[in-house]
Amino acid sequence: MIVRTTEEITGTDRDVSGTNWRSKRIILAGDGVGFSFHETTIETGAVCEFHYRHHVEAVWVVEGRGTLTNRETGERHPLSAGTMYLLDGHERHTVTCDEQLRMFCVFNPPVTGQEVHDETGAYPPPRPAA
Repeated sequence: MIVRTTEEITGTDRDVSGTNWRSKRIILAGDGVGFSFHETTIETGAVCEFHYRHHVEAVWVVEGRGTLTNRETGERHPLSAGTMYLLDGHERHTVTCDEQLRMFCVFNPPVTGQEVHDETGAYPPPRPAA
């Protein structure tokens, strides 16, 4: 059984920040459960481009407002509390934040927690288990 609080993760290597976002990585690949689970916050006014070529991501919005844009099709979706989106086709996407967004995200395969977004917004491919 794994029990963690976001309070105990804050300020550790599981608490990762970028220019306009913060990700508290609650469950990671090293936990050995087959997925990772994160609390992500995006600041008001931010425009973030992502592309998870090697991961499927499910996102549940719990606070805030914004827009999700599929950069491949131009399709736009409003984001607010209660919205879920699933990037099951590895879509290139942009999140535009009108009011600070707080979201819970699940990644499969799990991330290690040390990944950084490359110039395309992607994480590197997962490394095989040793």
